[in-house]
Amino acid sequence: MPPVRVLGLVEVVGPLGPAVLIGGRQRALLALLALNAGSVVTQTRLVDALWGESPPRTAVRTLQSHVARVRQALDGCGLPDVLVTRGPGYVLDVPRADVDAHLFEDAVRLAKTDLAGNAVPDAVARLAAGLKLWRGEALADAGLESWAVAEVQRLTEVRLDAVEDLWDARVQLGDHVAAVGELERQLVATPLRERLVGLLMLALYRCGRHSDALDRYERLRVRLAEDLGVDPGPKLQSLHMAILRRESSLEPKPNPVHAPIPAQLPRPVGHFAGRTDELAALADPAACIVVVSGPAGIGKTALAVQWAHQVKHRYPDGQLFLDLRGHDPDAALTPADALTHVLRGLGVPPDRIPAGVADQTGLYRSLVHDRRVLIILDNGGTADHVSPLVPPTVSSTLVVTSRSQLSALAIDHAVQSAELDVLAVDEAHGLINRVLGVQRVEREQAAAFELIELCGRMPLALRIAAAKLAARPRQPIAGLVAELSDDRLDALQVTGDSRSVRTVFASAYNALSEPAARLFRLLGLHPGTSFGTRLAAAVMGLSHGRARRSVDELSAAHLIMETERGQYRFHDLIRLYASECAKTDETTAQRDAAAHRIIDWYLAIADAANSTLDPTRTRITAAIADPPAELPFAAESDEVLAFLDGERGNIVPVVALAAESHELTACHMTYLLAGFLDRRGHWTDWVATCRWGVTAANRLGDPELGGLMRSALGVSCIFTRRFDEALDVLHEALAMTQASGNVRDEGYVHNNLAVANAGLRRFDEAAESFGRALELHTGTSPAAMASALNNLGYAHTENGDFAIGLKHLTQALTLAKDAEDVTLQAAILHSLGVANRAKGDHDQALAFLHESLALYREIGYKRHIPGGINDIGEALLLRGDHTQALAEFVTALEISTELGDQHCEAISLGNIARAHLRAGDLPAARHHLTRALDLRVRFPDAYEEAHLHRWMSRFAAASGDAAAAATHRDHAVQLYIKANAVAEADELAGVTVDSDS
Repeated sequence: MPPVRVLGLVEVVGPLGPAVLIGGRQRALLALLALNAGSVVTQTRLVDALWGESPPRTAVRTLQSHVARVRQALDGCGLPDVLVTRGPGYVLDVPRADVDAHLFEDAVRLAKTDLAGNAVPDAVARLAAGLKLWRGEALADAGLESWAVAEVQRLTEVRLDAVEDLWDARVQLGDHVAAVGELERQLVATPLRERLVGLLMLALYRCGRHSDALDRYERLRVRLAEDLGVDPGPKLQSLHMAILRRESSLEPKPNPVHAPIPAQLPRPVGHFAGRTDELAALADPAACIVVVSGPAGIGKTALAVQWAHQVKHRYPDGQLFLDLRGHDPDAALTPADALTHVLRGLGVPPDRIPAGVADQTGLYRSLVHDRRVLIILDNGGTADHVSPLVPPTVSSTLVVTSRSQLSALAIDHAVQSAELDVLAVDEAHGLINRVLGVQRVEREQAAAFELIELCGRMPLALRIAAAKLAARPRQPIAGLVAELSDDRLDALQVTGDSRSVRTVFASAYNALSEPAARLFRLLGLHPGTSFGTRLAAAVMGLSHGRARRSVDELSAAHLIMETERGQYRFHDLIRLYASECAKTDETTAQRDAAAHRIIDWYLAIADAANSTLDPTRTRITAAIADPPAELPFAAESDEVLAFLDGERGNIVPVVALAAESHELTACHMTYLLAGFLDRRGHWTDWVATCRWGVTAANRLGDPELGGLMRSALGVSCIFTRRFDEALDVLHEALAMTQASGNVRDEGYVHNNLAVANAGLRRFDEAAESFGRALELHTGTSPAAMASALNNLGYAHTENGDFAIGLKHLTQALTLAKDAEDVTLQAAILHSLGVANRAKGDHDQALAFLHESLALYREIGYKRHIPGGINDIGEALLLRGDHTQALAEFVTALEISTELGDQHCEAISLGNIARAHLRAGDLPAARHHLTRALDLRVRFPDAYEEAHLHRWMSRFAAASGDAAAAATHRDHAVQLYIKANAVAEADELAGVTVDSDS
């Protein structure tokens, strides 16, 4: 049934259920707009239809109120924005086919055309379908006046005419026995309709009831004479005379051979879930040719069939369904085969189907011209495969499902594309719920979500997994999860069903050209999340242009998906299948060679990136066996960063792959990629690559390389605030560098040890290590000396030795400028800003901090930006500029949240709270302090948490809660002690009321 129904009680049933229409006038309003769907009905006409000749003074305002409530009802049933105010009135903006009255009248109109062309069986089918839409009297529960009453009377008359046409046609076809009972029933309600009486007389006569037929005439004649004073009309009198004479013309004629209206849609898939947006896109009435594309197993056919069943009422002339088998070139239907099947479905006898494709196409177009037919072509292979079956007019709709995008079809036709991806998590969960039942899934929610991810949210895989569980009602979901974790492709098949995930993927793989098939399986060896065309060229050992063609073929077949960055990715299950194909279709030597090409390509990328981003980092020279002919970026920082941003998900897996058999390359990549990972703040990835670097160095047994990798791991641990782990690994690095005799590396390790100690607020130990680093670096590298002086200056500043600290920092900045190390300059400028702020020179501090922040932004060190903004805000706050400070803190919070830096996010929240405390906004201060403390549970830091409790103590004191203030103050003292911040602990322990200074 169409969603808008007025042929009976007024109803609207949307995607979310029935609309709640209250009162006769709301129902009348909706019905009148529906009868004029797509056209404006003015307020004046609506007032006339609802209140007649004497409307109340408030009629327009009341009408507007009714319109608002009807809109709410339509929104509530899932049909938003369809009741539109336009000009002087309102429009119900829905297709005519969504209103039962329009469907009915269209069916009657087409049936009359059929009758005029002697297509009586077609007319019977149309009239029966149209009359089936009636559920009672039109607008039965709507309060109507004026022209609306006349419209209902018109619809009623059209209905009665249709009933007469239907039974006239059925009697013509020899269905006179059934006609007698139905015509008798109709005449009870309308006893004076002469055509119905005539049809009943003819049906009775053909049933051998000659006297009953004459009696029927006599009863009408008497009734007309008594009630109206008239005789039956000439046609009925002629029929009466023919019956008296038993004329041969009254005998039934032989029935013409007739093919039924095609209804070939398969049954909708059980437990269909999700795809709301895709179904809405298909429902666009302007879409006459739709291509639903996506990888094998993604649910293309299920979507097309589900939608077709929802809208089949729009296509009264039939629905055709044909599997073109285009995914298998050997089994695919030829255009001639496909046209033959479709023509047979349209009722053309086999001996009347032309032999040539051109003639078949012409006949097909003639048959569907001006008809409303839905054609579903499943598994289309190419545009040429489909083109002959494109309908000639917009009255019919063609939907094609294909693993290819069929882009060539859009050259000659207006095509709407629906490209399917995996289900959303909630859609996949809904599918599992429907198959297994909510209670079973709720008992094992965690296992259910793990199952969904192991199936890659692919509909076919989910259905197979759910079917296996449904067949084993006592098996825990976790049991199947364990099976899938062992061998997913083996587990994703059901005994007795040939449509396993593996066989579906194989059908797509087998259809590829040999170059594309080889690229597919070799890319299965790539351990990362995505890849570009230049890596594809490297793994194949081909030119970029040739590899590009194979990539395009894989993309067109939806075996890989293009991402927003111009990279490509596999679906998880397709990646497993590609890897499986590599194992079966490539030799061990071929696989090893391909893996080596992948690793070598990434080494070349890392080396070029390091040369651009950090030209002073020359500790390692990469040994590249086969340099790429062309790099994917120019030697510009912005281009390098943008490219590596797209490759981020690949870095750790590729280094891990290298560590298995190309240990030296793994160590080199770890060193060369550090600058990018640091600059972008991907410190967790940095830790992971360094761990693989240490593993690889251990396998090589090289103490110098082992020391370098451990030093890098220590630095990455410092950036992730794992200071104790950093000290452990750096002490190992120190022993190795001392054993290797590399003084420069030893100096760096001392420097890093000092930074770790400073992180633990052991500033005396830090100063000692910084001093030793400076000794080792003096006279070797200006940049190394600058780094050591910067860190030494920071340690002295933290201990309150401002003069010594600023002297070291000034020296460091000069050396960094001489070395032209912009990154180091930014770090030293930041240290100078913090030192001047601590000294109380806020204006000088702000100058240094702004200069540092500008450099960090220029070179793309994202993770250092929110920290720098927080420091600027603190300088402003200490200077007394609360408003500007608050604005800086809010900016820092936004950036740290965007970067996912929870440590900096908590600091920003605490600073915002501190600014609100200064301004006296206690509710805002409490809100932000509570959020900051919640974050510290997930990202602990004793020193920063102590600050939060200190400020919470100030909040409690300002709120008049002395007990809470004391509790938070005591907690802050304990945390300061834990963080080695003895001075802060002693200062806070010695006061009754703390103040911010």
